[in-house]
Amino acid sequence: MTRLLPCILISLVPSSTYAEDLHVDGSAGNNTFQAVFDAKIGERIMATSSAVACQASYDEAAGTFTGSCAVPLTSIKIDNEDTKTEHFQQWATNRKVDPKSCQFAARFTDVKVGRLAPEVPASFATDIPFTVCGRARADGGKEHVHGHAVLLPAGSYGAVRTIRVRATVDHFDRDKYHIGPKYTEGWLARVQSLAKVVADDGSIEITLFAKAKSPTSP
Repeated sequence: MTRLLPCILISLVPSSTYAEDLHVDGSAGNNTFQAVFDAKIGERIMATSSAVACQASYDEAAGTFTGSCAVPLTSIKIDNEDTKTEHFQQWATNRKVDPKSCQFAARFTDVKVGRLAPEVPASFATDIPFTVCGRARADGGKEHVHGHAVLLPAGSYGAVRTIRVRATVDHFDRDKYHIGPKYTEGWLARVQSLAKVVADDGSIEITLFAKAKSPTSP
């Protein structure tokens, strides 16, 4: 009994750690997505959106994030030009689904960042599966994502705890998601002329402000 008593007492003491639900508001305007595709011979194309939305949780005991994020296709502008934006929507959907129903999405599980301290950047690196209009990579692979997270205490950036995340995806290959003219009906005649103009390989940068759902969170 004397050996069991310490274990019993520890189990009765409330844990100081907890899992916290977080929300990234896609309508806030400060949660951004930027992708750059720079062809060696051709154009430097930039895709931007300020409508990234996420639902996630931060397990303070394990120091991990789990959740999902999505960017509506119709929120993404290409070089701030309507024509390029419309073409990109056709390439992403392959003209088989309504652009309004299409998203760039990612799900992540147990991404290790450690125990966050106020205003101290914590780095992370992980491999995450992405989908485009519901399509995963043709080779079944994941994207390598790296960046850092910073805890902003309540009162420093709004009324609740906020975790700012900045993440980068290098070498995002749009062809692996079948994004392009050769997969899109009506574009076949233009495929050859666009082969070197628009790069397959690009980089993505994402900035998120994940807010605690409870204003009483410490």
